[in-house]
Amino acid sequence: MSTINSSLLLLMNIAKVQSIIARRFDKLSVHGLGFSDFVILNLLEKNPDEKMRRIDLAEKIGLTASGVTRLLLPMEKTGLIKRESNERDGRVSYVVVTEAGKRIYEEAKHTAELIASELLPAGKAKNLKVLSDILFELGGDIQ
Repeated sequence: MSTINSSLLLLMNIAKVQSIIARRFDKLSVHGLGFSDFVILNLLEKNPDEKMRRIDLAEKIGLTASGVTRLLLPMEKTGLIKRESNERDGRVSYVVVTEAGKRIYEEAKHTAELIASELLPAGKAKNLKVLSDILFELGGDIQ
C-alpha cells in the first residue's frame, strides 16, 4: 500500500471540504441563490460602485472569463444583476447588482452567516486565522 505526501492529502481534503461546504450552502436556495451567486453578490455589494468588470470578477472568484459568464447569465435573467457598458470603452462591460439583487443578498446574508457559524464554531478563532492565512497563500483572497 503506497502513501501520498501530506501536501497532496491536504489538497484532497480541501476539495472534500469544498464539496461539504457547497452542500451546506444549498440552503441558500430558499432565497433563489446558489453559493456562487451569493459570493458574486457579496463581491459586488462591497465594491464602492457596486459593480465590477467581468474579468475582474472572474479573477476574484478563481474562474475563467467564460466560466464567470456562465454563472452570470442566470443571475441576469432573474434580475439580480445587469450589464452596464463602459462609456469610454465599448469593449468593457460591468456587472452591476440591481436593487432586487441587493435585497435578496441582504436576506440571504443572514442565512449564510447562520450556516457559516454552524460549520465554523466561534471558539476556534485562533485556528481559523491560521487556516485563513494558508488559504490566502493558496489564492483564497476574497475579503
